[in-house]
Order: sequence, then structure tokens, then C-alpha cells
Amino acid sequence: MAFIRDSERDLVGAVAGLVDCNPFLPERLDLERRALGDVFVPNAAVWHAEGATAPRSENTIRLAPVVEQLGTALQQRLAAGAHPSAAELADYHRIVLYVLYQRYESDWLALIKPPDAGTERPKGVGCYQRFAEDVAHFFGPVPAFGTESVDPALLFALGFQARRAFNHIFRQIFGGSLPAARLRAGIWQSIFTHNVRRYREQLYDRMADIPTLITGESGTGKELVARAIALSRYVPFDIRKQTFAADPTLGFCAVNLSALSPTLIETELFGHRRGAFTGATEDRSGWLETCGPHGSVFLDEIGELDAAIQVKLLRVLQTRELQRIGETELRRFAGKVIAATNRDLEAEITNGRFREDFYYRICADRITTPTLREQLEAAPAERSNLLRIAAGRVVGPAAADDLAADVEHWVENHLPPDYPWPGNMRELEQCVRSILIRGDYQPRRIVGETPAGHGEILNNRRLTAEEMLQCYCAKVYADTDSYEETARRLNLDRRTVRAKVSAWAGRAKASARA
Repeated sequence: MAFIRDSERDLVGAVAGLVDCNPFLPERLDLERRALGDVFVPNAAVWHAEGATAPRSENTIRLAPVVEQLGTALQQRLAAGAHPSAAELADYHRIVLYVLYQRYESDWLALIKPPDAGTERPKGVGCYQRFAEDVAHFFGPVPAFGTESVDPALLFALGFQARRAFNHIFRQIFGGSLPAARLRAGIWQSIFTHNVRRYREQLYDRMADIPTLITGESGTGKELVARAIALSRYVPFDIRKQTFAADPTLGFCAVNLSALSPTLIETELFGHRRGAFTGATEDRSGWLETCGPHGSVFLDEIGELDAAIQVKLLRVLQTRELQRIGETELRRFAGKVIAATNRDLEAEITNGRFREDFYYRICADRITTPTLREQLEAAPAERSNLLRIAAGRVVGPAAADDLAADVEHWVENHLPPDYPWPGNMRELEQCVRSILIRGDYQPRRIVGETPAGHGEILNNRRLTAEEMLQCYCAKVYADTDSYEETARRLNLDRRTVRAKVSAWAGRAKASARA
């Protein structure tokens, strides 16, 4: 009796690939197309919150019953005495994982959502027994299963982790541009590595040993990335208590190093013994000590860290042990370190301000957050989407579209098309707030404009007539701060003025680089 029929092999291979793939990479679409054939629904390559009403795409919904039917048929063949090869058993394992994920996705999602006001988060997990019975049903006929575990508690915990990770990445990292898509894919890889099968077999409870370093300009969402990683860590399921070993929502501690003096940083991280220094009136645990094995400490602005504390942290990362200030007792650090900086750490090392040995200990897993400028250059229409998101954060979803339209109109009429948003998403949100309150926003500077720039260039007598018009439009725009007013004064169309100002700003930037 054939276990997997020739007519099923392409579907089996595609579904097995979906289980092991990064859902935020284009390969997901290729695998869904291969699995569904003619009923595949073409959609955008970038899967993001504003591009879908729910995390489940139309193709996922269509594929679920197909895989359910396939999994049932394969289980029946096993029960009837089929003898699959090792490779076929590995594919069957993935088919079952897909079926189980689809069956229990809504149950896991209910565990992720915060409880209603005035109610406590449920301490037990009511669906586990059904899950364990399903695991026994699918894997019961299999006498041996190679390297992958069929322990229902482990599979349940891994499924819940995957659902949590998707939720945090999908809901917190916004943007439909390719740079934003690459960021989401990078976060998923930071959690599960590039080899998901190896993660399930060997690494799920060992990722705390690998720190994560997040780099990027200020305002690009480095803390959101850190939070998504921290809240998506593996948490085992306790069969005896019928609950998870820790509450995943409590596993994130953020420490802003730039806001603390070196002395305060040391006591915040390592704790102290009573009498260790003036004001130490009682014993105190630091964040590293209180961080549980499933938690994460986020060290924001790691580039600000004093060299002496870098040495102490390096020892903690190497030995997983620490000492409180003023005592010799060794204490255990069981959690994960996530660090972030907007500094160029390689340059800081060259200048003697950052230890090279500490850098190499924290840079194995590195994520770089894209700037808002990079996102808009890749997808200019994305600005409207991001303005709606920022407006929603300021006034709530009900009034977001109206406010976003006001801000969009102001930006169109007062900022050059290639305004670089040097403050990134933080500046975009401040722009939304300013226009909400004042109906106006004052950017830090106008791209390409210098105090004497126009006069000096106009006097060099080398400009073409077109360049003269561009320069003069930019000069009047700098005075009026309005495309409409500039167009009125020069008797030109507003779109023409905007194009001339943009062209002149680009020329000024190119000249400055030269």
C-alpha cells in the first residue's frame, strides 16, 4: 500500500515547505500557489496588518480543509498498515503540524489577547486535552518517528509560540514596503532561526544563550522589535498544572541606559547588598537576577554603556552568573539579553569607546531597522498608510482617517516630496500631533536649504534657465513654506512648483555630497 500517492506528492511537498518557511518571505506565496493550483488567489507579496483584515489570508483559509483531508487520509493509511519511508514520515509530521495549527489557531489566539477589564488572565488552558488526543490520533500508529518529537506538550508549546510570534510581528511592525517586510522576516528568523526544523528539534529552549543586537536610527522602532522578540520566546507547557510555565506577556523588561548614570545602571542591572554604598538601605535584586528563564532584558542605547559595565555584562553573557554590588555570592542569569543602539559600534570600537570583545559577544544575531526614508523611497504610497497608523495611535481608530487626511493635505502642500523625515516614525507621529493641535508643523530643516545657498548659487552666473526657475521657486517656497502660496505668487500651477522645488532640493543635495 502506497503511503503518499503520486498525485499527492506536490501538495505534500508544498505544505511541508509552508510549515518550515518564514511566513513573511515571498517563498510563502510560491508554496501556497503550488499547493492550491488553479484556486490560488493572487495577492500582495508583502503581508502586513494594513493589507489584510485578519492574519489569515484567503489562501490560508482555502488551504486548511484541503490539508485536513490529506492528513486524515494519510493517518488512515498508517492505521491500515502502510509502511512509509523515513522521508515520507518526515513529510507526514509536517502535514500533521499544519493540521494541528489550523485546528487550534483560534484557541491560541484567545490566550494571546489581553483579558477584559476587571478580569484575570485564565490560569489554565482548556484546549490542551483535546490537542493531546489529536496528537495521539495522528501519531499513535507510528512506532518510531526519527528525530522530531511527538510529545504533545512540546508540540502544543511550539504551536502557541508560533501563533504568538506571528501576532506580535504582524500587529506591531507596520508598513507595506519591502524594507518593512524584510524587517518582519528578520524578526521571525531571530526567534526561530533560518532552519525551523532544527529549531523544533534542538534549539527551542536554548535561544536565551544568543543575545540579539538591534541597530538603526532613532525613531525607527527598535523597542518594538525587541518587544516582539521577547514576547515570542518559547515557554514550556506544564501538563500537571495544565498551564504554561510562565506568562509570556510578563517576559519583557526595558532599561534605557542613556537615562541613567553608570552607578544607577550597575545597581539596576546587578542589584546591591545592603550597606554596599550610601543609600543602599536594603538588599535589592537587579533586573538580570529577577529575569526568569523565559524572560528578556532589553538594554536600550547599549552604545552609552560605560566600559567597566561592559566588562561585567560580558562576564554575565559568558558564564550566565552575576554578583550583586557589595557581595561575593554568585547568582544565576537565566534570561535573554536584547540590546539596541543608534550608534555605529564599529566606529565606537575604533575610537576606543566600545569594547571589541563585548561587541563580538552581542552581535551574532543582528537586526537593522529601516529608516522611514528608506520605506518611502521603496514605496512612496506607503506614507498614507503610515499616517493612518500614526493618527490611530494619537486619536484612536474611529477618528484616524479624518486626521490622517488633514495631515496628508498639509504634508502635500508644505513639505518637499522627498522630505527625509530625519526623526523617522517618531517625527511622523509628532507631525500628526502638531497638525492636530496647531494645524501646522515646523520640521527641523528644509532639505537642501542653507542660509545663503540660493543667493550664492544665483550669483555664479552658470545656471540654465530651468535651473534658475527651480532655484527661484525653492527660494520663494522657503519664504512662504507653502506650495499653494508660492504658486500664487509666481503664477504657476502648484504641481509645477512642487516639482521644481523637489528638483532643486535634489540638486542641492548632490552638490553637497560632491
